[in-house]
Amino acid sequence: MTQAPAETPTDIARTVLTTEAEALRRLADELPPSFEDVIALLLHINGRIIVSGMGKSGHVAGKIAATLASTGAPAQVVHPGEASHGDLGMITPDDVVIMISNSGETRELADMIAHCARFAIPMIAMTRRADSTLARSATHVLLMPDAPEACAIGMAPTTSTTMAMALGDALAVALMQERGFDRENFLAFHPGGSLGAQLLRVSAVMHRGDELPTVHADTSMGETLVVMSQKGFGVAALVEDGKLKGVITDGDLRRNLEGLMERTAGEVATPNPRTVAPGALLTEALGMMNARKISSLFAVEEDGTLVGLVHIHDALRAGVA
Repeated sequence: MTQAPAETPTDIARTVLTTEAEALRRLADELPPSFEDVIALLLHINGRIIVSGMGKSGHVAGKIAATLASTGAPAQVVHPGEASHGDLGMITPDDVVIMISNSGETRELADMIAHCARFAIPMIAMTRRADSTLARSATHVLLMPDAPEACAIGMAPTTSTTMAMALGDALAVALMQERGFDRENFLAFHPGGSLGAQLLRVSAVMHRGDELPTVHADTSMGETLVVMSQKGFGVAALVEDGKLKGVITDGDLRRNLEGLMERTAGEVATPNPRTVAPGALLTEALGMMNARKISSLFAVEEDGTLVGLVHIHDALRAGVA
């Protein structure tokens, strides 16, 4: 008898991913009607969203809480074991508790379930068993499909934890959109790292006021060169009544070398220069500079008023690569 070839690691990986992907499709198709009730509840609480689970579900709870908190929904993890030894005091009647248990019979959750019942704290169950102790005790149930785990023995939490984490993402995204949580709000919670840098506005790093290399149309080129040297940006702004009318760059200087010192800034400047709005993303400004092979951009308001200058080094220092 010919023996079937053994599965390769790649075959196993594809099976795992396919199994979990099918479970997520079922979760999307079978999303319980209670989901909208849960969102309505979470939108109007005065306290925090407490998320809890044991074992792998506890790790999922940590991720869900972190995602909720970073998208504007105050959230905190409470470990069920620690809750039984004093941390129940962290859970108040102003809060809502989300408990995660695939079976719905995790015994370590018992004290938290009793605490919620005692103080009438709303409780959301995230489980695959509608007849479980957890589901029967909950205010709302987010029921997950009874999908097989992706491991060979069907016991290691794989598919179930993937569904729970995805369901947590769905809660967080729905909440942030219902709240009108936008890029500026997101930046406020992510000031560090490359993610925060990608959301920075030009106004956050641009040079202003006396730092700006400004000249007038009748400024001599000798004086203009002094301004360009002192300010250190290799460029000067031609300004009239506070509005940007032109720029003088190293390229303009090279093109006007003959008789340069006998000319005025207005005679040398390039009119209608490329500019950026102070409210534009810093990444957008960097893209404009890279595309045009220039090292700086002047920031102007809609009416042309000069308000700042952003240099490519400002973007790099801010972490925008």
